[in-house]
Amino acid sequence: MNPQLLFARAYEEEAGKLIPSEDRPQFHLSPRTGWMNDPNGFSLYKGVYHLFYQYNPYKTEWGPMHWGHAVSTDLLHWRYLPAALAPDEWYDISGCFSGGSLTLPDGKQLLMYTGVRKISRDSTDMLQVQCLAVGNGLNYDKYEQNPVLGGDDLPEGYDPYNFRDPKIWQEPDGSYRALIGACTEEEQLGRLLLFRSDDAFTWKFESVFAENDGRFGLMWECPDFFELDGHAVVQISPQYMLPEGFEYHNGNGTVCLIGELDEARRHFTWTHDQALDYGIDFYAPQTLQIPDGRRIMIAWLQNWDACQNGRKEQKWYGQMSLPREISIREGRLYQQPLRELEQYRRDCVEYKNVTVQEETVLPGVEGRCVELLIKVRPKDPEDLYTKFSITFAKNDKFHSSLSFHPQDCVVKLDRKCSGSRRAIIHQRRCLVPDRKGELTMRVILDCFSAEFFLNDGEQVMSAVIMTEQAAREISFHAIGGVEIDVVKYDICLEENGDETL
Repeated sequence: MNPQLLFARAYEEEAGKLIPSEDRPQFHLSPRTGWMNDPNGFSLYKGVYHLFYQYNPYKTEWGPMHWGHAVSTDLLHWRYLPAALAPDEWYDISGCFSGGSLTLPDGKQLLMYTGVRKISRDSTDMLQVQCLAVGNGLNYDKYEQNPVLGGDDLPEGYDPYNFRDPKIWQEPDGSYRALIGACTEEEQLGRLLLFRSDDAFTWKFESVFAENDGRFGLMWECPDFFELDGHAVVQISPQYMLPEGFEYHNGNGTVCLIGELDEARRHFTWTHDQALDYGIDFYAPQTLQIPDGRRIMIAWLQNWDACQNGRKEQKWYGQMSLPREISIREGRLYQQPLRELEQYRRDCVEYKNVTVQEETVLPGVEGRCVELLIKVRPKDPEDLYTKFSITFAKNDKFHSSLSFHPQDCVVKLDRKCSGSRRAIIHQRRCLVPDRKGELTMRVILDCFSAEFFLNDGEQVMSAVIMTEQAAREISFHAIGGVEIDVVKYDICLEENGDETL
């Protein structure tokens, strides 16, 4: 094993011990120590869920990318394993970027990742190539013939400095595919390129799988492709995308494309597009179909433009979203929290037909690790109210809020008073269908995050909140006649979790 990986493993083991569990999210995966970004290699291997992640163990900022590693039996309790990859070869000396994984016929696990290296000490340009590592779920050996794909394997006119983030899978006929983000040299427009292999080690270009005409930003990062409820689906994370109406207000955001695959041409076209998350923090999602048939999505719960939102004393930065079950209804992607979370509900508090005044506090409805089920409606259907809001993570110093303005059907998430000392993104809005002032929401709070699932998961809004944990109050506000039903649960995951893995 290369000394650089050994050193990273020794460092993270000691540094991770210095972070008390109460200083972390309780059921959102955070890095063992240091920095985390994109999820990688989300997979089920030998009966255990594996999630790798972009990782700088040494600082709470982006740096020389390693692959961190965690495992779970239920996607909620996570146990750290030693770092899987370090940037320790000539072809990945500047970082081991994102990628995927699959199980080989011999039972070993294959990782495919993007290796990067600067072309000179002073340059910011990094050549990007695709590399392999093979292991047993704990230790991984880089393939002796790395890199397996590079600039010479790209079609003419593509940029070797923007060629990254392979998504790999095995086809029913036993062959393999890798879907990789790429970029044209001249227009700098994102493309998805499809590569084929018979053995998962020797790869050749097959087709331009999907094309960007400029509507969806520039480079397309972190692609995913799967079939769901009779539809072909592509998910991408475009860079530098312009908003359109209430869609795509994160310049580096996420897009879901729903369409169909032309099997003969190996080309994907879409008829519907939507943002995956309308909040502030959500990027680079990966999905996995689990044994019972559900497709689960997990993403980096962060925004590249808001990475200065940490606390000075914090020894970790970055977390994953709550795993989400996804489905397609009437041509649109819906999301719901992983249903296993319901097993950890405690101390139910319920209110029905509450008339919300200018500020309404309900005894027992508070906390930072809680789930709320809320139904909002006009008190008088003939007299539509002007505004409803929920304020959370609140004390006399801090608060965040979600508000609904039914007359224009706009929901706004606002964390400007959450404790940030930086001029970063603090507000996002989304447009919901007009249901005459009715809105349902499922709210998941976990210490340093808030995720709002609106109207049965038709839209989701997520945000990181670095507010001190003493801010636990929750209140409701209204302008006009509003009536609500509220169910509140504490979420309590047993600490032993996956200790037996």
